Order: sequence, then structure tokens, then C-alpha cells
Amino acid sequence: MPVLQPILNLVELLHRKGLRDVVVSPGSRSAPLTIAVARHPGLQVRVVPDERAAGFTALGMAQQTQTPVALICTSGSAVYNLSPAVVEAYFQQVPLLLLTADRPHEWLHQQDGQTIDQVGIFANHVKRSYDLPADYMHADSPWFIERTINEAFDLSRSGPAGPVHINVPLREPFYPKPGDVFRPERGRVIEQVAVSPQLPAETWHRLLADWESTERKLILVGQTPFQPDLHQILTQIGRELNVPVVGEIISNLGRSDAFISQTDTILGQPDEEELENLRPDLLITLGNSFLTRNLKTYFRKYPAAQHWHVQPYGDRLIDSFQSLTTRIPVEPVYFFQKLFADLDYQHFREGVEDDDEEAEFLTVWQAADQAARRVVAQSLRDSPFTDWVATQAVLDALPTNSHLQLANSMPVRYANMCGLETSQAVQVWANRGTSGIDGCLSTAVGAALKTRAIVTVLIGDVAFFYDRNGLWQNGLPGNLRIVLLNNASGHIFRIIDGSSQQPELETYFETPHQLTAERTCADFGVAYEQVTDSGTLATALGTFFEASDRPKLLEITTDKYVNAEAFKAYKQRL
Repeated sequence: MPVLQPILNLVELLHRKGLRDVVVSPGSRSAPLTIAVARHPGLQVRVVPDERAAGFTALGMAQQTQTPVALICTSGSAVYNLSPAVVEAYFQQVPLLLLTADRPHEWLHQQDGQTIDQVGIFANHVKRSYDLPADYMHADSPWFIERTINEAFDLSRSGPAGPVHINVPLREPFYPKPGDVFRPERGRVIEQVAVSPQLPAETWHRLLADWESTERKLILVGQTPFQPDLHQILTQIGRELNVPVVGEIISNLGRSDAFISQTDTILGQPDEEELENLRPDLLITLGNSFLTRNLKTYFRKYPAAQHWHVQPYGDRLIDSFQSLTTRIPVEPVYFFQKLFADLDYQHFREGVEDDDEEAEFLTVWQAADQAARRVVAQSLRDSPFTDWVATQAVLDALPTNSHLQLANSMPVRYANMCGLETSQAVQVWANRGTSGIDGCLSTAVGAALKTRAIVTVLIGDVAFFYDRNGLWQNGLPGNLRIVLLNNASGHIFRIIDGSSQQPELETYFETPHQLTAERTCADFGVAYEQVTDSGTLATALGTFFEASDRPKLLEITTDKYVNAEAFKAYKQRL
């Protein structure tokens, strides 16, 4: 019998529950887990030496598959290095299974190497933590492990999805002997039946009555993965019910006649009368976080009389704008499809024509959106070569049906101000759960591993160099495209009003450097090209997205002082 038969059985049970992808960071204490997954014919196992990069790589994979991805690491500080990805997955609601090897607990505080208190180490940033037994002789131990694996896997993917921690204390010996036969036993799969909550008829009647009694209605979409059914029904509501449907770039609505997209520019203007004209009486929100300060500040300063939030699960009351009046605990697609169908039938039965005041409110938002687009377009036309100008060129060149990963700090904000046409059919992703720069590159690598489409990550220099260990893994996907905006500093601090006015700006906030990505690309086998102006950028983009057997990186070099002046001119234009 091989060493630690229950570990073989644990992995087999995870596979039978639906696990297909595992990311491993090498270590000795975790050897039984690693060997068990490496020898399982049904699992795709990827090795990423840096645990922080491994965590974000798994996050990117799980974003794409919407199914749990397992992480295996050794004991001690290795476990803590998963934390940034764990908290991002928790707030972004991405399913991860964290299998952390541990010393038996009696060795804690006994000066034994790589021994820390791992039980509950991720605290409130996992859905639940489990601690398996270190000894398996009693019959209750295999039963407990089996029950735990069933529960943990189901919990990670049930709404809201998120990370689940399974701590695995392991005793020596860790490695099988020559001749040991690996034959996992088929554990008991406990099925969890899916449920889909619906609203009772009396609740619908009340909501419909509130809708009909309100003239100025607005739907605001937070960060949401692209969902064809949701996109379609929101398009119908926007066009046929004359309701402004508003979203930033991370909402995956895109820019079309059905949606309002230039929120940062619209709501950044100082005209209070115009801002008051944009205030809805009924605000309906859905999705996760919102991106820009201007949007969040506006809806807090100009609250709607009624604010409904469609939040299908979770025990947290989300009140981002401090105005919530009704929480609607159902799936957004179900809610909006039924809302539209009921209103459409009711209007047909009653012979109701279009409401002039509703149409006027939509027109106000559409006019503001068009005006904002003109401001952005004029700002770009008048600007020298900057990060923002480069971002617009890159977004215009993205292949249809590709994916865009937006790194935090300025890249996601520049992209939001530029926007994407709905017709481009580009799916947008960003680590806006905790909005950190750590792991943006690794996440894009993971995403590219799970799709055949081109995956482009738009990333700033500080975020790139902070996470370049994300490229330290074999078999980098050839569909990965990295667009690096390198202005030799933490550019956002020169744009933020507070930090930009401090004498410590350059030394203590901007982190100036003289790094380029050329040597990093040489180290990891990534095709490299550098551009410094609009002409060379246009030429490079002509071939950048062509098929390749290895990733490509396009480094765009700009001047931070020119960037800051151009952005200042845009703000003055508002």
C-alpha cells in the first residue's frame, strides 16, 4: 500500500466531484498531495514555484472556467504567500480550493522548521476553513475527510463562490517506496442539488407597482463577467422601456446605443444643475464593485428615493451608495427577464404608450454620454503621446472575441475612459475584488491557459515588475499578449490631487526606476518589442495579435510629466 492512502482517496474524490485543474508550488511537506495529483490521469497539474504567482494563476484559470481550481503548497510561510490571491478571490467571488500541507500540530512552537499556526490562517477571507486529521487509523478519520471534501468542494462553488481552505497535516514518510502501487479508492460522492430562488407573486406585484409609479429609473451595473442572456435583456430594457442602463468597462456592457458608458467623465463635471438632472428616482444596481470615485461619489451625493439591489446570495447587505431600500435576492437574469416580460404584457393589455418623461430622462443621460465622448475624443486628439493615447490605440486594435485583463492603478482607469464598442465582443476582466496591483500579470497568465482566445493584459510598470514571477512557469500560453505602459514610476500618484502636491511625491510615492522588460522577456522566452511614439505603436499593433507559439510583450515607453500634463488638460476641459 502506498504512503498515506487517504490522500490518494482525497484527490480521487475531488476529481469525481468535478476538479480538473491543480496548481502546485513545490515543497517537501506537501509531497504526498503533489504526487497524488501528478499521478492522477484526470487532472491537469501546473507547477508555479512562487506561491503568490501560483495563487493568482489559479485565480485567472477559475475566472475562465467558473469552477474550482485547487492550489497545493508546502507548510510555513509558503501558505501566507497565497493570501493576496485568496482575498482577491474572496471579494471577486471566484472558487479556489486551498490544500495547504502542515506539520502535525503537536510540533507547533517547538522550534521545528516551516511550522506556523496554519489553522484558520486566512481568517475571514475564505468561506470556511477545515483542518484534517494527521492520523488515519480510526475509522472516523477517513469518514471525516470524505465528508469534508464533499462539503468544501460544494461550498467553494455555491453562491457566492469563493476560496475554501483545507489544511492537511502530514506525517513522514512523505514519499512512496519503489514498487508501491497507486490505486485510489472510490470515495462516496455526496451530491448537492442546485436551487434557483424566485420571488412570490405578491412581491412581484409590489415591485411592479413601485416601478410604474416612478418616472426616472436607472439600472447601474457593477463588475460582472460577460453573460449573453444578461446582456440581451438589458439591451431590450434600455431600448424598449427607455431606461438608462449604465456601466463602466468592467460591467461588460460595452458601448452602444443601448448603454451609457462614459460615467467617469459624465459624473466628474462640476455643473450641479446638470448633475441633479441625472439623478434617478429609482436606482437598480447589480453586480460587484464599481470602479471610479466619480461614480461612487455621485450616487452617494445624489441618492435615489428608491434603491433596489439585485443580489442573489450572501449574508452581507451591500449598500455601496448608502441609499439601499430593497434587497432582491434572485439572479439578475431571472429578475430582469421577468420584469421585462411582465411590463411588456401589462403595457400591451392596458394599451400604454411610451412615457414621455421616461424617454426624456433617457435622452438626458444619452446626451451627457455623447458630450463626454466628445470631451474624451478631443482630449486625445490634442494630446501628445501618452499612456492614455496608447491605451486608446491598443483597445481599438483588440481582436474581436478576445479577452482583456486590466491591471489596477491607471491602466484600468484609462481603459474605462476610452471604452470598448459592444461590437468588438471583447470580454473584460480585472482584479477589482481588492483592487491591488499584485498578481495582475499572473492572473492573465492563468486566464490565457483556459481559453483559446487572445488574452491581452494592459499593465503598468510597477504592477508588471512587482509580479514578473508570474512568468516563471513552464509552458507559457502563446495566446498571451502583454501591453506594458512604462513611464518609469507609479504614475497614478502624479495624477491624484493629494499626493501630486506633496514634496515627497517622487521619492516616497512614485517609486521611480530605470527598468525595462527586455531582460525579463529574454529570461522567460517572451517575444519583446518596444515603442516610443504613435507611429511605431501603430506599426507594432499591426502584427502584435497574430498567432504565435509564445507570448508577446509590447513595451510602450512614455514620459510621466507629459502624462500628467495631458490628464490635467482633460480635467480642465470638464
